[in-house]
Amino acid sequence: MIKLMKAKYVLACLVILALLFAGAGCTLFTAASSPTSTVSPPTPSATTNQSSPSSPFDSNGLSSIPDFVSVIAKVRPSVVAIATTAPGVGFRGLQFTQEGAGSGWIIDQDGLIVTNNHVVEGASSVTVTLENGRTFSAESVHTDSVADLAVIKINARGLPALEIGDPSRMQVGQWVVAIGNSLGMGISATKGIVSALGVSLSASPGQSLDDLIQTDAAINPGNSGGPLVNLLGEIVGINSAKVAQVGVEGMGYAISVKAAKPVIDELIKNGYVVRPYLGTGLYTVDQFAIFRLGLTADKGALVTDVVSGSPADKAGIKPGDVITAIDGKDVGSAEEVTRILQSHQVGQQIQVTFCHGSAKKTVAITLTQAPSA
Repeated sequence: MIKLMKAKYVLACLVILALLFAGAGCTLFTAASSPTSTVSPPTPSATTNQSSPSSPFDSNGLSSIPDFVSVIAKVRPSVVAIATTAPGVGFRGLQFTQEGAGSGWIIDQDGLIVTNNHVVEGASSVTVTLENGRTFSAESVHTDSVADLAVIKINARGLPALEIGDPSRMQVGQWVVAIGNSLGMGISATKGIVSALGVSLSASPGQSLDDLIQTDAAINPGNSGGPLVNLLGEIVGINSAKVAQVGVEGMGYAISVKAAKPVIDELIKNGYVVRPYLGTGLYTVDQFAIFRLGLTADKGALVTDVVSGSPADKAGIKPGDVITAIDGKDVGSAEEVTRILQSHQVGQQIQVTFCHGSAKKTVAITLTQAPSA
């Protein structure tokens, strides 16, 4: 009986051991044959090809994941802070020194800085501070009030010039970054998109800024003259103005660098810009002018003054006349007359139609060179 029990015990142990080894064998087999366990990690080259394209931007600087950090790091050394002083007259003729702040960008490594005319206009001193803290007094300042541009020369070499982009390749909705000396508190950056292209904005009576880029990137006092750049770190516009009215937000404007470049080149070469000259002050005809002056023309450019000896003076145009057409094309505003004149060259002849009282006249005028400031 005892032998039988021992035999049964030994048999039971053998069965248990057999099951354990069989289970272990199944487990080992399963682990060795599982597809998820045998796949080796991808090679580094395969991973790189799948997740790291050669560039996150296309040829226009467009990207679904904008890298503002890299853009700002690239552009910032080429942006400068500008400080100005100008004499002012206060209450009861009290004289004081008026301080101003603006921005600029390096266009040439040998110390040429571009900014807005209104940043340096009337200044008795202009100081430029580089991103590394070095400060220079301007050696020369050449300006053009019509395009609201200026070029400053400082005594410096080896500066990091900003790359110039092509605004004609831009699209509404593209990311842009405005960089400048906002509020005179040092170089800072704001981001936004291109809201509109080819915008015209009245700057003063008879004068307008054309081919502007509208953006919702914040442009504040002190930003004027600084660059508006795309995501490739190329300048596409020069921050110039914003609409500052109650209830209006996100309407800033930059001068297209494509329109600005010819003016900048002339300022660098000549110190001034050669433009065709008519020699009149102009005001867009409105209902007040019609009522006040009894004008017979309901639209056009009212001549407010005529420079003695100018082409307009020699052609017999007088203050109070209204220019209604140039070369047979109707004009409806002072800004339109200015744009047409700027599209011509010195020495070209134009046909100007104007109303003198109730009479309409057309005269041939040869444009001369505008006197430099």
